[in-house]
Amino acid sequence: MMEIKCPKCGTMFTVDKADYADIVSQVKNQEFAAEVAKREEELRAQYATREQLAKQQAEMQLQQSLAAKASEIEKQNSEINVLKAQLASIAQTKEAEKQAALLAEKQCLQELLLNKEAEIARLKADMQKQLGDLQNAAQLQAKQAELNIKQLNDEHRILLEAKQKEVEFYKDLKTRMSTKMLGETLEQHCAILFEQNLRPMMPTAYFEKDNDTTQGTKGDFIFRDKVGEQEYISIMFEMKNEADTTATKHRNEDFFKKLDDDRRKKGCEYAVLVSMLEPESELYNQGIVDVSHKYPKMFVVRPQQFITIITLLVNANKKSIELQNELALAKSQSVDVTNFENQLMDFKEKFGNNYRLASEKFAKAIDEIDKTIAHLIKTKEALLSSENNLRLANDKATALTVKKLTKGNPTMTKLFAEAKVVTEDAQIVTDEE
Repeated sequence: MMEIKCPKCGTMFTVDKADYADIVSQVKNQEFAAEVAKREEELRAQYATREQLAKQQAEMQLQQSLAAKASEIEKQNSEINVLKAQLASIAQTKEAEKQAALLAEKQCLQELLLNKEAEIARLKADMQKQLGDLQNAAQLQAKQAELNIKQLNDEHRILLEAKQKEVEFYKDLKTRMSTKMLGETLEQHCAILFEQNLRPMMPTAYFEKDNDTTQGTKGDFIFRDKVGEQEYISIMFEMKNEADTTATKHRNEDFFKKLDDDRRKKGCEYAVLVSMLEPESELYNQGIVDVSHKYPKMFVVRPQQFITIITLLVNANKKSIELQNELALAKSQSVDVTNFENQLMDFKEKFGNNYRLASEKFAKAIDEIDKTIAHLIKTKEALLSSENNLRLANDKATALTVKKLTKGNPTMTKLFAEAKVVTEDAQIVTDEE
């Protein structure tokens, strides 16, 4: 039997060996569990400490690595900034050269354009002056024409008074002459009128009887006149008269076709029938009658309008010649202006093409410069990569030793060892000497 004292109350009690052993076992188990728990706590503390140290070391290594990377990145950024500065300098240089070239070309083109504009202004001034001269000349001609018309009106009035007297004379004359004599007298009368009134004003004019019968027919008179070497008017005349006692009365229309044929055959521009037929006709008695609606450029007049019709046709055709000459001059000036405008437009078009080609060439040159810069960057990267490889090769060469070379090669190891011994012996001998 065993006595055991209670640790709490101090009471003594007796237990047998089995119970004692059981109590001891319980006590040991409790102490062991407490020891285990204590040990586990210590191990956890150690593990936590080690884990903290490992984390700190890892963080330190990470910080060191990050610092190294940051330094390397800073270095790369510095190199990149240097390269960018170089590229910017190159680009600025090229841009300055391009701008200088563009400015020089622009100045040259502006000078050409200013010269052309000055020439245009000069030509416009000349054209304005010529136009003013033409307008002044036209005004003078208009005034002269008014004076001529007034003079012609006065002449016509005087002639009309004279012709009225002649009409009375002819009426009296017709009663005393045969038909043939009447016709011949009218022709002679017109010829005399021309020589007296128009020959002094037109001394070189042609006014003769038409005696050419080679084409089967002929007129009475042909009138032609020239300005210089240019014939500006030609008239075929036919004179017709008959006595009042003639049984078969003729009409003016009976002679239109023959007169038109004579005009065409003799190459005349106008045809004029000087007629005393149909004396009671109000149409033919009123003055000059235009029958060009039946036959081109044909007129019927009484003898008293003989001088008048010639004068009117001469003045009209002379004016036409002057207008034609002025028109030809204006056309030539217009052609000159048109040619100048065409040359100006051609210059502007060529200028635009040259500017476009120059711009394209500059753009192409800039593109080539950009390509060259990109190629230089690639070349630099290749050189840097080559430098890195060389550095690695140098490191490997520096780290290379005889021991590393002969590792795993007993033959070379033995040879190098023998060579080392021989070298050391030689060194000893040298030191003894």
